[in-house]
Amino acid sequence: MKATLVPVYFKNAEDPELISQINHLKSLLAEEAELLDPVALGEKIPESDGVIFPQMLGEAYRRLEDIQALPQPVMVVTSEFGTVSMWDWEINSYLTAKGVRVIAPNTLEKTRQACRALALKTQFRNSKFLAYQDHPANGGHQDEIFKRFYWWEDECILAIENRYGLKIQKKSFKKLAEDARAISDEAAQKVWNERKGSTPTSKISQRQALSAVKLYMKIKEDLDADPSIIAVGMNCLNESMVCETTPCLAWNWLYEDRKMVWGCEGDLVSMLTEVLVSKTIDVPFMMTNLYPFVMGQAALKHEHIPNFPEVEGNPQDHILAAHCGYLGVVPQSFASQWVLTDKVLAIVDDNATALDARIPEGPITLIKLFPPFDRWSLIEGSLPKYVQYPDSHTLNGAVFRVPNGPRMVDNLVSHHIIVATGHHQNALEMIAKVFDLETISY
Repeated sequence: MKATLVPVYFKNAEDPELISQINHLKSLLAEEAELLDPVALGEKIPESDGVIFPQMLGEAYRRLEDIQALPQPVMVVTSEFGTVSMWDWEINSYLTAKGVRVIAPNTLEKTRQACRALALKTQFRNSKFLAYQDHPANGGHQDEIFKRFYWWEDECILAIENRYGLKIQKKSFKKLAEDARAISDEAAQKVWNERKGSTPTSKISQRQALSAVKLYMKIKEDLDADPSIIAVGMNCLNESMVCETTPCLAWNWLYEDRKMVWGCEGDLVSMLTEVLVSKTIDVPFMMTNLYPFVMGQAALKHEHIPNFPEVEGNPQDHILAAHCGYLGVVPQSFASQWVLTDKVLAIVDDNATALDARIPEGPITLIKLFPPFDRWSLIEGSLPKYVQYPDSHTLNGAVFRVPNGPRMVDNLVSHHIIVATGHHQNALEMIAKVFDLETISY
């Protein structure tokens, strides 16, 4: 989707400098935004995704109330290069001090990211998240753990729907699994033959491959029937007794096919965090579990490992990251290494599969929304290495380094975290202005 933006001007719509800058913006933002006819400050703003000042004047100091009355945030993009002009810093600082949410990007890419965020804000109102589940944390394999998770609560669903305008749709996981099993081997084999050449595998049988393909085919059918779905997940661990496979391959293919955001374990909060990253700054991302070194035996016991790995620097500023035996679900286009392989966890069917995948070593950003979803944590760190523990739940996990491990752990909202490759706090703080999110960093 493109953002529809209304250029706002102070005095004269025929000002040559104003017209020239609007034309520059139309060209620079052709893929991200549609600029409507300019409107004078103080006049009614037509239905749109946001407003943009192509030109800033000192009159802004004397028109504060009119600017405060505009849809927030307001974009200020006043240079011919698609950025804020340096001469506007004082006005922007003044407006910010007066409570105006100003987005004044210092790069063209950030301007484009802001446009995508404004479009997403509107798109949410016509979008759905789909969750396959039947009786989460009630008769499942690990109810004592899963019943503690907030994303199953009606309060969580209402908070997401009320704040962002999207809808959460639930479908039966059991029926999905039954419908997938009913797909013929011949139909699944045809799909597998088309894609197996680009899908590296290791240690999986033909039956494992076809079961994974059938689940993909059935989920794809549901998504094709409802284009408003922008994220999908399922209670794949706690209710795994109803399904003979796991959705890891499906999530990978659906992202590669259509950039569909996925949610391991049906985690709606992770899905929402991922959508905010994927559809705005458009960088590689994935979800994993955190096992901080400062948690000691509580973390080691869960992963069935004897000790944390050796690291450089303060061990308390390090976290072991692993999910379902490996780092987690990583789309192939994001991965430095990737293979579809045999499952690790005893909680899932023996016929299930998992992804042994890595994202590149180097800088990372850890991101997660906090209930009631009006704030999020942004932590820039690094991924210095991977570690392997045979006969454990971390056959191939990652080590994260963060600036202040103890403080981060004291304030963690979940064991699930979204990891983006690269450092993106600055860009995401700008995105936060669009969604009126408070940013917390450690």
